[in-house]
Amino acid sequence: MTHQFPSLSPEQKKELSDIAQKIVAPGKGILAADESTGTMGKRLQKINVENNEENRRYFRDLLFSSDPSISNCVGGVIFFHETLYQKADSGKLFPQVIKDMGIVVGIKVDKGTAGLNGTDGETTTQGLDGLSERCAQYKKDGCDFAKWRCVLKISDGCPSALAIAENANVLARYASICQQNGLVPIVEPEILPDGDHDLLRCQYITEKVLAAVYKALSDHHVYLEGTLLKPNMVTAGHSCAKKYTPVEVAMATVTALRRTVPAAVPGICFLSGGQSEEEASLNLNAINQVPLHRPWKLTFSYGRALQASALAAWQGKAANKAAAQEAFCSRAKINGLAAKGEYKPSGSADKASMQSLYTASYVY
Repeated sequence: MTHQFPSLSPEQKKELSDIAQKIVAPGKGILAADESTGTMGKRLQKINVENNEENRRYFRDLLFSSDPSISNCVGGVIFFHETLYQKADSGKLFPQVIKDMGIVVGIKVDKGTAGLNGTDGETTTQGLDGLSERCAQYKKDGCDFAKWRCVLKISDGCPSALAIAENANVLARYASICQQNGLVPIVEPEILPDGDHDLLRCQYITEKVLAAVYKALSDHHVYLEGTLLKPNMVTAGHSCAKKYTPVEVAMATVTALRRTVPAAVPGICFLSGGQSEEEASLNLNAINQVPLHRPWKLTFSYGRALQASALAAWQGKAANKAAAQEAFCSRAKINGLAAKGEYKPSGSADKASMQSLYTASYVY
């Protein structure tokens, strides 16, 4: 057995732990606003808005300059590189706008997926080269946490042992590098909802993937108290004939997490994975009502499921800005309640919030 060599100082550990705890304070989750230029283009295309830098800036300004009370339900915002250096209409840099509300600034640091040769279309995620330098610069520029997305899929032969091991290892390397540079890593091993598999198969695969991820994090000496997990909820495949209730999804999800995620991890921030806004809120609420011990905060890190109604209300028109902000604030507050298991649906969910946000083989 090797000796334990020092990696992080007590001061570094305390800083990382404090940041992680602040992001997932009770009733708070994460706004994922780190869509790449191409992904943002697809969102804007749906409302017939041109994908240019100003329109991307305008929509994010609309979100970030909403009612400051969103800081009661949003603890962190994940930025895309471009957005980190843009300014609000007020002339203030976006990271400062977010920090002034008491919200933590994060940054997407991966460079997208790359195929794993010899597999059935499986991938790993690139971006480790130069990552330490990028993290150091992002820390200087006001970021306190980072995100890296790995993607696995369920099919007859997937995920393969190779894909599970490779993605677990790359997530652990990323997490270790982030912590050395004072950034809390969000570890995201997303299992895509594509396929016709049932709930139990997704639960089984989720357990195997998370077990491998936490073994790798341990092997790489990652300080778990200074990390967050961003997993998929355990749901049936999108093409599965059987539909499951939020209570069934919640029980399968919490069971899988209890079997694999150490209690030292401060928070688990679910991705929405193409669920409609309302579905993502109902499932999160049910997860926080499961009658099992849950040692971590269970909250949200939503992109589409926090922005869809706002985009639909905005339609690229300045006159609709207030309506779009109202839609965003309303959904953020609902998810803040769901993160405490206190959301009581009124039954008046609008059309945009019920719309499926699923995209096959979703690329972020």
